[in-house]
Amino acid sequence: MKEHKPIYPYSFEEAERNGEMDLYKQSHNENIACAQAIRKALADNFDGYHLKPGIEKKISEDFGFDRTMYVLANTIQHFDYDGRISIYNKDWADTIYIPDNNSRRNVDFLIDNPGLVNIFTADVRDRYRELNLWNSGHCIPPDGLDFENKIMVLNPTGIKDEYKTPDYQLFYAQSGFGCLPTARGRQVYGRFLADGEYTHFERSRFLGQLKPELVSDWAKEKVREFEKPSVKKQLAELPKQPKPKQKSIDKGAR
Repeated sequence: MKEHKPIYPYSFEEAERNGEMDLYKQSHNENIACAQAIRKALADNFDGYHLKPGIEKKISEDFGFDRTMYVLANTIQHFDYDGRISIYNKDWADTIYIPDNNSRRNVDFLIDNPGLVNIFTADVRDRYRELNLWNSGHCIPPDGLDFENKIMVLNPTGIKDEYKTPDYQLFYAQSGFGCLPTARGRQVYGRFLADGEYTHFERSRFLGQLKPELVSDWAKEKVREFEKPSVKKQLAELPKQPKPKQKSIDKGAR
């Protein structure tokens, strides 16, 4: 699967302030390239009445679902007054955070055909839905929740497309100040249920705790494996045995 460049999620001003202008420019240029590819695909595959089905597959493969949907959401938010865009797509676009919304910088990757964008967006969303990912409706909300020793659901946005699966969204939170809702630290440490990799994420990256009734048997088994103490830990916790008394050696008169 093609490696996709990550979206820079902050504004121009934040990038400038944090010394991340190179990252901002790389992402911005990729947004422009994605918009150009969509414009061309729409122009080449619309016969005046119908948009050829399946063109969303190549765009999402070339640029990734995250960027494709980001560029589409930017266009829909810009044309939110246009009646050719459905309420269904407008409501969806509003869930995607676009820094510098409606600024001159974001005009660089607008797609100026709202009617076709509406059709294309519906096709992209249908293909994305086929991934059967967990969403907030499957979760206990994270607000006020202690994450420790719970199966958390990662927001699929930001996960590489090859790992955009329900299994790789599941993360067993084990430690870190980010587990606590009121702590200043935001890092949550734990393991992917799918492969056991130990890593960390910002608390804000989670949709919430997977509802207990949705936890599968394999997920429960994985958690039991993670909770088993390691051999090293077991040895460390063994009660200390008294050292054997050294046998006295008779060297004569005492």
